[in-house]
Amino acid sequence: MPEFLSRLDVYADGRLIAGRTTFPCRLGRMGIRTDKREGDDATPAGTFALREVFYRPDRTARPATGLPVREITQPMGWCDDPARADYNRLIRHPYPGSFEHLWRDDHLYDLVVVIGYNDDPPIPHRGSAIFLHLPGEDATRGCVALAQDDWRTVLASCHPATQITIHPP
Repeated sequence: MPEFLSRLDVYADGRLIAGRTTFPCRLGRMGIRTDKREGDDATPAGTFALREVFYRPDRTARPATGLPVREITQPMGWCDDPARADYNRLIRHPYPGSFEHLWRDDHLYDLVVVIGYNDDPPIPHRGSAIFLHLPGEDATRGCVALAQDDWRTVLASCHPATQITIHPP
């Protein structure tokens, strides 16, 4: 079993450091901000817990990790509607407000870690659905993206007390 990490560090130049290993990552299109707002495409600065892992069982194997793990199913989503009581929470659709589908046609959310940003309790308009996920072709909309093999390496060393610190420039 790998040694558990107490923290991950993410820097504005696109580096995620886990223990003694550095991985390239992608961040929000608008960089890292200390004053994150809903829809600003920025990654929030700060230190946050890693809440749980979601994965698509039809596309990828269950990750080895000390974090809680849950399979993504087709009706799962994440509320990004500041006017809803479920803002920045897991929901099931159909749903009356705005939300992100977790079961996607692309591969971004085949492996997702929920970052504990603005969730205890959620404050409307402060930002939602901040995840660690797989990379697409471009920058993220505020998340941290890491290649799948790198995520699996990092996840194997995570446990419920692991925190992620996202450092502003």
